[in-house]
Amino acid sequence: MSGLFGVASKTRCTEYLLYGTDYHSHLGTQFGGVAVLGDDFSRQIHHIGNSQFKSKFAEDLPRMQGHSGIGVISAFEEQPIYLNSKFGPFCIVTDGFIDNAHELARTMLAEGITFSEVGDGVVNFTELVAKMITRGKSLVDGIEEMFRRIDGSVSLLILHRDGIYAARDRLGYFSLAVGEGPDGWAVTSETSAFPNLDIDLRKFLRPGEIVLLRQDGLDQLTPGGADQQICAFLWIYTGFPASYYEGINVEVVRERSGRALARRDADIEADVAAGIPDSGTSHAIGYAMESGVPYRRPLVKYTPGYGRSYTPPSQEVRDRVARMKLVPNRAIIDGNRIVICEDSIVRGTQLKNYTVRKLWTGGAREVHVRPACPPLMFPCRFNLSTRDIDELAARRAIRALEGRDVEDLSEYLDPSTEKYAAMVEWIREDLEVTTLRYQTIDDMIEAIGLPRERLCLYCWTGEYPRPGGECVGCGAAEARERSGARAREERLEGRGGGA
Repeated sequence: MSGLFGVASKTRCTEYLLYGTDYHSHLGTQFGGVAVLGDDFSRQIHHIGNSQFKSKFAEDLPRMQGHSGIGVISAFEEQPIYLNSKFGPFCIVTDGFIDNAHELARTMLAEGITFSEVGDGVVNFTELVAKMITRGKSLVDGIEEMFRRIDGSVSLLILHRDGIYAARDRLGYFSLAVGEGPDGWAVTSETSAFPNLDIDLRKFLRPGEIVLLRQDGLDQLTPGGADQQICAFLWIYTGFPASYYEGINVEVVRERSGRALARRDADIEADVAAGIPDSGTSHAIGYAMESGVPYRRPLVKYTPGYGRSYTPPSQEVRDRVARMKLVPNRAIIDGNRIVICEDSIVRGTQLKNYTVRKLWTGGAREVHVRPACPPLMFPCRFNLSTRDIDELAARRAIRALEGRDVEDLSEYLDPSTEKYAAMVEWIREDLEVTTLRYQTIDDMIEAIGLPRERLCLYCWTGEYPRPGGECVGCGAAEARERSGARAREERLEGRGGGA
């Protein structure tokens, strides 16, 4: 996913913009971009795959004059996009994924709309969104019409002479929060961007809500709705520990998650409770708090310069980051029975090759792996994260056990069945660990603290959320994934391939 930040200030905005955007660096690895509005628009985009956001923009922003600005840490495409439209010039940044982007772009091309930001034959999602918006009667009408036409989910910020338009996707899948500081107003994907900038959180936007930020106030333009399916993975993995979504703190949820894992481990004797940095750390702290097993660090992440191994677009880069970022400490590993908490298991190859192997090589006596969420069964439909149903560890296990692909996954989704146990045992053997126990979906939901119907659980259950609270069941999800697999692969090929 991507991280968005915007500020409308009574004073020069660039310092707010530099640090506010930088506080989203854990969300994207490919591009950083900013746009500032003074007498005119100024815009800058840098590739940040091999360097941090601050180091790229520290010299640019002092030269950019203005009181309003937007910034983005982008997972896979260059932003912001600048357009001169019938509503006047504006810059736009987005966060999300449009599953029907190819079809929408093809229709618009046939109508005479042109696209300039095209890489590897793939239309830039943000430019697509921008040009869909310009077809409306107003910016607000265009945003609402875009929401209705896309299959997927998009949140956005628009920098305009009027101020900063902020719109949260109509599923509420992503989070956008508004805050007020001594010099004006700001909007952010991660509330952890606010405290050090002396910005106080004022509200979380509702699903589909559109607001206008100005240096002297906040106007609600569209109230949004009550129906919501926010991504549960924000708390389990994606979000920064100090952030809040819907008023619920990420670190606290992860501690509750770790406690739940420990309560199901009454039969496990261990010497060390540990987490895979960074996202597994909080789960492990909760595990240690509940179990009494000492929290220690057998694997230490080498500086923040090594980002997440989950977010880079190519498998080669993901493997390199996974191999290099964790340094084993034999003094903590040797001779110990270790419970290792992880946020999730996607493919399992990095966990096996670059984490578990380091523990065994370091002399671990036992290795017990505890993912903080259930087995992933479906590729995410709202983010460019898990991309290929065939690469998920749980699906490989099912295929190996059944000798074929199966459409009815109900028994594999139920942790009380023999088929679920067989699937987990296959993954355990593949990972070469002593024991493997996944978090149950009920414990995960309880740890988050929101009702089930307000969470998107698609990647675990196949229930596809739609506006209005309707969910399509996992059988339909399976059919949809299979029928659309080739088109999806073609659209994503230019953005990094499989997970």
